[in-house]
Amino acid sequence: MKNIDHPLSNWIPYKLIETDKEAYFEWIYLADVNFAEPFFTDTIAKCNGHKFNSKLNKAVSTVENLIEWSHELESVELRSLVFHVSRCGSTMLSQCLAASAENIMISEAPIIDQVLRSDYFGLDKKTALIKAVLNFLGQKRFPQQKHLIVKLDAWHIFNAGYFRSIFPEVPFGLLYRNPTEVLKSHQKMMGMHMVPNLIPPSVFGISSQEIEETSFRQYGALVLEKYFQGFLDFYETNQNAAILNYNDGMKNALEKFISFIDIEYSHDELEKMLERLKQHSKDKNTVFTGDLFKEETLQIDFSKLNILHEKLNNTLLEHLEH
Repeated sequence: MKNIDHPLSNWIPYKLIETDKEAYFEWIYLADVNFAEPFFTDTIAKCNGHKFNSKLNKAVSTVENLIEWSHELESVELRSLVFHVSRCGSTMLSQCLAASAENIMISEAPIIDQVLRSDYFGLDKKTALIKAVLNFLGQKRFPQQKHLIVKLDAWHIFNAGYFRSIFPEVPFGLLYRNPTEVLKSHQKMMGMHMVPNLIPPSVFGISSQEIEETSFRQYGALVLEKYFQGFLDFYETNQNAAILNYNDGMKNALEKFISFIDIEYSHDELEKMLERLKQHSKDKNTVFTGDLFKEETLQIDFSKLNILHEKLNNTLLEHLEH
């Protein structure tokens, strides 16, 4: 059965619901909406008004339903997972990739994080669910679609080894940036992972002792230290990954990523992706003129961060030499 004729065509699971007695998935109908927005949740918001999604009774399924049904639809090939340290150009990278009609670009889908962090499932079940969710997100809904690329949440670098065990041949992208610029961006509008305890510190490998010794202002730097170290630790044993530096220019990062994942795009598709660089990553209607940061110095100890950043830079140079 072709996707277009399947009753689940254009339906995706998008939320894991857990109660004391059971876990189930809530579904949403995409209609003809593509994953073109900066974040997965933006796409979901566009779909909420559809008549199938605005009913009082929501479409739900069991865990086993999701796994079983995921084998019934044709899905495009998973071509890369993108890891990042936040505020490092990952949204621009994903928006450029989303500009190509050949790509299904999933950007920080909460359902992936919900499955990963759930205490409801064992590892084997989580693996089956991750694969099932990606099959649905990567279902071939339009004729041009050929590639699935998934940008994960920043803290998923700590799950990179697990993802590698599931997808041993899939190239990974590792995108980072000068730590001062990352934290200056969070100074303007702080991400939830940079606020103590909004996400359990254990997710980042932060100990209770480190929490006690770290001020609110320094916490974001500590999280970023963990991200940088996570990049270094993963790359040391997993060479099928491209290290991408925002500070080398987003055009360079995009071209290097495309080359690394070894996709032959047409000239027109490449032009669409490069053209997207001219607009703001989160607003296509705004011309991007560069980042503007507050001039005052951050009251943060950068000593460890700078060492880790330099190690990443050196690792990148070694990567380029090979």
